[in-house]
Amino acid sequence: MDEFMRLAIDEAKKGLAEGGIPIGSVLIKNGEVLATGHNKRVQEQNPILHGEMDCLNNAGRIGSYKDTVIYSTLMPCYMCAGTIVQFNIPKVIVAENKTFEGAWKFMEEHGVEVINLQLPECIEMMQQFIKDRPDLWWEDIGEL
Repeated sequence: MDEFMRLAIDEAKKGLAEGGIPIGSVLIKNGEVLATGHNKRVQEQNPILHGEMDCLNNAGRIGSYKDTVIYSTLMPCYMCAGTIVQFNIPKVIVAENKTFEGAWKFMEEHGVEVINLQLPECIEMMQQFIKDRPDLWWEDIGEL
């Protein structure tokens, strides 16, 4: 497995251990990690602090995002996908979208290359989380 996806998975597990939603993200530029992050909606009582948003926040201002790649353990939602499109991030590598379809088509329609790995480890982690904490899951995806 790609080292950057492994970092994203580690971030997801960190979020789960903190009592949050297990979604992690990593931002890469020229083969180097600029930032990592994970969903902190529960931990920080912040409704928009999804994994990708936390990662981008942790990266801070980097100027152009045109040469970056963002990794996520789950297909980005429309909020996160909109930010990816707005910042002209050209490529997203996703661990899975079996548990959440997300905004794959939206990103592709706006020129973002989306690679979906369908990693069993991430599918199983999200399925278990959804089974154990449906309340948090439905809240996170706006279906409560």
